[in-house]
Amino acid sequence: METDVRLESWSEGDFGLLRRNNASEMTAHLGGPESEEQLVARHQRYLNIEEAGTGRMFRIVLADTGEAAGAIGYWERVWQGETVYETGWGVLPEFQGRGIAVAAAKAVVGHAGSAGRHWQLHAFPSVGHAASNAVCRKAGFELVGVCTFEYPKGHFMDSNDWRTDLTSR
Repeated sequence: METDVRLESWSEGDFGLLRRNNASEMTAHLGGPESEEQLVARHQRYLNIEEAGTGRMFRIVLADTGEAAGAIGYWERVWQGETVYETGWGVLPEFQGRGIAVAAAKAVVGHAGSAGRHWQLHAFPSVGHAASNAVCRKAGFELVGVCTFEYPKGHFMDSNDWRTDLTSR
């Protein structure tokens, strides 16, 4: 059974959630935690992304309790010569294993599809990150294959390229 979540637009008050998502255990598959300066810059990008028209960021909220369980979003990136949406998420440790990321991923697919700007949404979890790869599969993404992916800048990793078609949403 999937947990019922809602996605709420990222706000100024979500910096603490971003900081919690920056913990070592949350960033082990992403090249490690960011510096405070990098976090401040990321928070500002999250606050501005919707107005820029290049994506959206959300806090993941449990529908029954109103607790913030993590973050998810989508943004533009050029991938193999085409502008597409990319998605990524982080669910706080105390909320993991309850279907929250899958529910949030399905919801973000709907948001990205309704934006109507791009026909595909990709996710690029590390090949070794079993939980994030399972989220992609359970949320209906198709595995395109393995690729070398740069994240963060200067850190290359083997990732799975998962894709979903937004035109059928």
